[in-house]
Amino acid sequence: MNPGDLNYASLKNLGEVKVFAHSTSIETLERSQNAHILICNKTQITKEVLENAKNLKCICVTATGYNNVDVKAAKERGIPVCNVAGYSTTAVAQHVFAMMSAVQNRVIAHNSSVQKGDWSANRDFCYTLSPIHEFAGKTMGIYGFGRIGQQVAKLANAYGMRVISTHKHPERDANKGADFVEWNVLLQESDYLSLHAPLNVDNEGIINKSNLEKMKPTAVLINTGRGGLIDENDLRDALKEGIIAAATLDVLSSEPPPSDHPLVGLNNCFVTPHIAWASVEARTTLLEETVKNVEAFIKGEARNVVNRLYE
Repeated sequence: MNPGDLNYASLKNLGEVKVFAHSTSIETLERSQNAHILICNKTQITKEVLENAKNLKCICVTATGYNNVDVKAAKERGIPVCNVAGYSTTAVAQHVFAMMSAVQNRVIAHNSSVQKGDWSANRDFCYTLSPIHEFAGKTMGIYGFGRIGQQVAKLANAYGMRVISTHKHPERDANKGADFVEWNVLLQESDYLSLHAPLNVDNEGIINKSNLEKMKPTAVLINTGRGGLIDENDLRDALKEGIIAAATLDVLSSEPPPSDHPLVGLNNCFVTPHIAWASVEARTTLLEETVKNVEAFIKGEARNVVNRLYE
């Protein structure tokens, strides 16, 4: 959330604050022991940590997802777990189109070519390294039509794209910017398929060999959702065999990935290090909302409590 460009002053105004950039499991036990409030992201807050933190009264997760916290154990201790939703909607949608442009317009590759002297040596006034296609008229498929999916749809509409998505309640939640279709239609008709669904037991590995084979050979897969939505070995094979044209991924099943990750090193797979959420504006909002969560708890008015779901 804060690599050094944000100010913790508003948080420090609420009490004594200790900041640790990273914590091992042992350090987490030690550092949480006397804390009243824990603010965390990827740090695992296990039942053992909760049992050891005798003074703990509240946990604030600086993210939307909270699977790093044993929320049931926290509930048993009467400890609310508060998250922040919606802070990165604009940033993630922007990153989707940045990745799509990276595939389609190949700005980095063209710049590298120019810097090597290729343009200076060219007898024509312009050249392209590969065909460039416009987004207008193409079909943007969106899997997961929540806040981010809807923002992606708005941007796609602005480009003149047709937008399709799947939805459990198409009539109730009709959206003038998108047509709701069946899952197989989404796969078959998308020129760009962007994943924004939360990961659960029903959709883990949903982008697998069988479903990839239903997609167009010219299709581009985009994942800024969760790495576990994709069977990564199946996607590697599909990219190498030309079953789909390319993939752009901001998330992987293991982060950071091992050096021999199956999707690292492919020339038609573009990977960024989980940065879609990380604009300055999004991180500022995340910090502000976290401060509000802490402040509300201190006032006895806990907000954004996720473990009420377990009542």
